[in-house]
Amino acid sequence: MSGAAQIGTEFVFIYTPLPDRSAAETMARALVRDGLAACVNIYPGVVSVCEWKGEIEVSDEVVAFIKTRRALAEEAMAAARKLHPYEVPAFLLLPIESGNEDYLAWAQGQVKD
Repeated sequence: MSGAAQIGTEFVFIYTPLPDRSAAETMARALVRDGLAACVNIYPGVVSVCEWKGEIEVSDEVVAFIKTRRALAEEAMAAARKLHPYEVPAFLLLPIESGNEDYLAWAQGQVKD
């Protein structure tokens, strides 16, 4: 197994939609500041359709992809949940199988041990 694959398997994405960029940036800044995320990518222009409390809702949202170590995922989700404006936020854990070694080494140095 290459060095990139070995480092990469310890990293995950946490996917979470939020109502707007401001909420996403507030959460992202706190996670990066506290060493719970190496980086958070915020994607605007997402439209979500779901049933909520018996009604079909269509909402404009942004999606945040939080890059962190698997060992920090639960702590990162708990911290993000405190800042998340939704009553029932989605936090979905997605594996990162591999990546370029220099980026993954940088990411490793950005999060706490």
